[in-house]
Amino acid sequence: MAETTHSNLRTLFVSAKKDRGILDSYLESSSSGYQARLKAAIASYEECQGAVDRLALFSRNESLDDLSSENLRYLLIHFYLGELISKINDLDRREVLKHAQLKYQAYLDLLDSYDILSPDDRKLHERYLDNSDLFTTASTSDPATRRAAKIARYRHEKELKQKVEYLKANQNVEYEESTVRAIHLAQTSLCTHQTFAALEAIAQELQILSLAPSHPPSHQTDRSEDDRVRRGGRRDNYSERLDPPITSLLGSGRAGPILDKGGKPLQPFTLLNRRDQLQKGVFRPGHNLPTMTIDEYLEEEKRRGGIIEGGGEQSGRRPMVDEDDMNKADEETMKAREWDEFKESNPKGSGNTLNRG
Repeated sequence: MAETTHSNLRTLFVSAKKDRGILDSYLESSSSGYQARLKAAIASYEECQGAVDRLALFSRNESLDDLSSENLRYLLIHFYLGELISKINDLDRREVLKHAQLKYQAYLDLLDSYDILSPDDRKLHERYLDNSDLFTTASTSDPATRRAAKIARYRHEKELKQKVEYLKANQNVEYEESTVRAIHLAQTSLCTHQTFAALEAIAQELQILSLAPSHPPSHQTDRSEDDRVRRGGRRDNYSERLDPPITSLLGSGRAGPILDKGGKPLQPFTLLNRRDQLQKGVFRPGHNLPTMTIDEYLEEEKRRGGIIEGGGEQSGRRPMVDEDDMNKADEETMKAREWDEFKESNPKGSGNTLNRG
C-alpha cells in the first residue's frame, strides 16, 4: 500500500511540474487563461503536499543523510507554492502576499530542520524571523554597500544556475544516486537563494500597501451624486454639464424625437444646410491656416505705416547733384563755405579746456 502511495505521489509531482511549465508559454500573467492555469498548478502542488504529509516523509528527528535521493525533490513543494501564489492578481493583494510569505517560511523551516541551510542562509533566516516586515538581504543602510551585496548575491545565483545546468547535462544514463542527489541539493540551494529575494520583495510590497488608503465602507453614500440632490435641494432641470444638450444645439431646445415612426413631425424644426460646411471641416488641420501670403502681409503693414524705411548702408550715401541745376549747385557751394568758415573759427581742440597744459 505504501509503495502505491509513493507511486501516486511521484505521478502527482510530475503532473504539477508540467502544469507549472505550461505557465511559461503565456505572454501575459494578468490574462484569465494564465490565472486559471496558475490556480490549477497551485491545486496540484497542494495535493502533493497533502500526500507528503500523509506519508510523513519528513521528520525533525531525521538528518539529511536519512533522506533518500528521490525524496529530496519534495523539499521544494513549499517553495513552488510560494512562488505560484505570489503571482495571483485577482484576489486581495495583501492576503496573497501573506499566504506566499507563509509558504516560503515553511520551506525555510523545513530546510533548517535538516541542517541544509548554509551559514550565510542561516543568518538570513534568523534575520527574517526577527523582523519579517522589514526584512532585507543587505543589513546595512549604506547605498554602496547594499549595491555591492546585491551584485554579490546576483553572481552567486548565476553560479548556482550554471551548476544545476552542468549537473543535469552531465548525468550519465544510469542516473547514479550521487549525481541525482547532487542535482537536487544544487536545485535546493538555488531555490533558497531565490526565496530570500522573494521575501525581501514581499516585505517591500507589503510596506507600500500599508501606506495605501483603505477601501471605503460599502454602506458609504455615493460621492458622485450631487450633494444638493442628496440634501433634497435643486431638483429642477439644473445641470453642471458644460456642453448643452443635443436638442439645444439643433436649435429647438425641446426634448424628445422630432419625427414619429410614420415620419410625421412631432415638433417644429428648421432644416439647416450645414452638411457641406461640416464635411469640409472634417479633414482640416487642428491649427488655423494662413489667410494671406508673406508679401501681402508686408504690403499691408507698409500701407498702415508699420514699416520704417531708411537706415542701413544706403543712408550713408549722399545723392548726386545735377550739374545742370545751377540753383542746387550754388546751394551746395554756400553750404561748403559755411562749413569751412566754422572750422576756421573753431579749430580742433579749442573746446577742450580740461586737458590744456
